[in-house]
Amino acid sequence: MAVSIPQSHMDLFQKKAFAHLAVKLESGSIQVNPVWCDHDGTHVVINSAQGRAKDKAMRANPVVTLCISDPDNPYRYLEVRGKVVDISTQGADAHIDAMAKKYMGLDTYPLRKAGEVRVIYRIAPERAAGYPAA
Repeated sequence: MAVSIPQSHMDLFQKKAFAHLAVKLESGSIQVNPVWCDHDGTHVVINSAQGRAKDKAMRANPVVTLCISDPDNPYRYLEVRGKVVDISTQGADAHIDAMAKKYMGLDTYPLRKAGEVRVIYRIAPERAAGYPAA
């Protein structure tokens, strides 16, 4: 069952706050990567490229955890545990450009590789807790 992000920590999605995404790999080990993140009003939204380890992991096992630290106060953070409920290429190029604007101040994402297919992942929070609690 999806839950809401605490209102006290919604501001993190407006900041240049990196999320650390934890996924379970096929080998059983856990991979953690910093990722850009967004919120669409219901889901935490991240973007990656098709074929990467985290892409394969989220397709095989949609259970993920994210920890988003406040860049202004690293002791303030949001933990989200949930499931990837939608994986789509539709709108993914525009989304990565919007993320490049937010995180890099650039109109277009400059690190695209030739032939790369961008993918959006929508994560439904099943547990979301902000620390310190408001």
